[in-house]
Amino acid sequence: MTLHCHKLGAGLPPILRSETADLLALEGALLLDWVARHGSPLNLIWPDALRENLAALREVLIERGVEHAIYYGAKVNKSPGLVQAALDAGAGVDISSLYELRDARRLGADGASLVATGPAKTKAFHEELVACNALISVDSPEELEDLIGCLPAETGTRPILLRLQPASQEKSRFGMKAEAIVRCLTRIAGESRLRFDGLHFHLGGYRWEDRVAALKEAAGLIAEARSMGFSPGMIDIGGGLPIQYVDQEQYRAHLATQAPEDYRTGKVPGSFYPYGGALSSVDWLRRFLQAEISEGQTVANYLTSEGLILAMEPGRALADQAAITAFRITRVKALRDEAHVIFVEGSSFSACETWFASEFLVDPILIPARRSPAASNPIRAYLAGHSCLDDDVLSNRWLTFPVAPQAGDLLVFANTAGYQMDLLENEFHRHPIPARLRVLRDAEGRLMLAHDTIEEV
Repeated sequence: MTLHCHKLGAGLPPILRSETADLLALEGALLLDWVARHGSPLNLIWPDALRENLAALREVLIERGVEHAIYYGAKVNKSPGLVQAALDAGAGVDISSLYELRDARRLGADGASLVATGPAKTKAFHEELVACNALISVDSPEELEDLIGCLPAETGTRPILLRLQPASQEKSRFGMKAEAIVRCLTRIAGESRLRFDGLHFHLGGYRWEDRVAALKEAAGLIAEARSMGFSPGMIDIGGGLPIQYVDQEQYRAHLATQAPEDYRTGKVPGSFYPYGGALSSVDWLRRFLQAEISEGQTVANYLTSEGLILAMEPGRALADQAAITAFRITRVKALRDEAHVIFVEGSSFSACETWFASEFLVDPILIPARRSPAASNPIRAYLAGHSCLDDDVLSNRWLTFPVAPQAGDLLVFANTAGYQMDLLENEFHRHPIPARLRVLRDAEGRLMLAHDTIEEV
C-alpha cells in the first residue's frame, strides 16, 4: 500500500515510471525487506531507464536528420551502472575529473567515447586525457597553454573544443569571449599536435531559447575558424535539458498557492528547479531544433547544411526516472500546535535541496511497515535527518499525511538519480555511505538486486 503525503489540496505526487510504480504499489514488503538488509537510506538504480531516455533523444535527432554525439554527464550520479548503460547503448561519457575518467576507462570506455568539459583540469587529468585521445573542451587561453605543456614531443594530433562564453553568460567564470576564442585559434594554428574540432558552451538555466542565441554566436565563430583554414565539425551545447518530476498543472497550482506558513522556516525558498516545467527533454530538444537561427533556416537545417555534429552532455535528462531513495522512519515526535517532526534513518546529505536553500518539490511516498495501517487522523509534519544538526532537514515543507507514519515505515523519494541522492553524501557521525544497488529481474522475471559497483557491472 502506498500513500502520498502533501499539503491538503496542493499535492505534488511524483511522475513514476511503470516499473517503479509497480514496485511501490505491489511490492512494499519486498522494499521493506531490502531496506532491512541493506540499510537506510537505500538507493535503487534502474539502468534501463537511462537507455530509454537516450533512445528518445536520439529519435528526435534522427527524425531531423541531425548528426549527433550524446555524452552522459556522469557527474549527476556516482552509479557505474548508469555509466555502463550509456556505453552499452553507444553513447559517450562526459567526465569532469580524473576519477570519473579512470572509472569510465575501467568500464571499457575508449578515448573516442569521452569528452572532458570541466574547467578546472589538473595536469594529471590533462595527461591521462591526452594519453587516451579523449576530446578536451578547453576553457581558457591559460588552459590551452597548460594542455600544450602536457603534450608529448612526438605525438599525433589531439582533438579539442574551445569553450565559448556567450554574451548572456558574461558574469560566468566559465568559457571565453569570442575574441579569446580567436586568439586561441591563432595559437592552435602554430601547434601541429592539436586539432580544433569545434566549439562548446554550457549555459545555466533550462531555456532552449538561450541555447539558440548561443548557437548563433557559435555559428559566426565557426565561419571565422573556417576562414582561417580550420575544419571544425562540431558544436557542443552542453546540458540543461529539463525533466518533469510532477504534473505541470499541479506544480503551477502549488506555486500559486504556497505561502510562508507552508514551511517550518516561515519562508518560501527564493528559487526551485522547474519540477513541473512545461517541457520534457524530448519536447525541449524538438523546440530547439525547430527554432530559427536565421531567416528561413532552422537550427537543424543549419547543422546539416554546414556538416556539423550536434554534441550535448545531458546528465539529469538521461538519469530521469533511473532511481529512487528509501528512508526508514525512526521516530515521529509531537511538537507544538499539533505539528510533528518525522525523523528518518539518514540525513539531508542524501536529499540535498535544503542545503541549497531550496526544496525538493516532489511528495515522498509512505510505505507502511504493516499491510493494514491502523486508522488515524492526518498529521502535519516536516522531515528531519538523524544528525545533531538542527538544519539537517529533508523537507522544510509542512506535509500532511493522511495516515500517521510510524517507526519502521518507509518514506520513498522518487526520481533521485539526478544529483539528489549522492551529491553531498558523506560519513558524518561515522554512518556508512548509503548502499546503492541495481534493480534487475532474474530468469523467472522476479525482482532482484545487484551491487552497483565497477566490479559488478
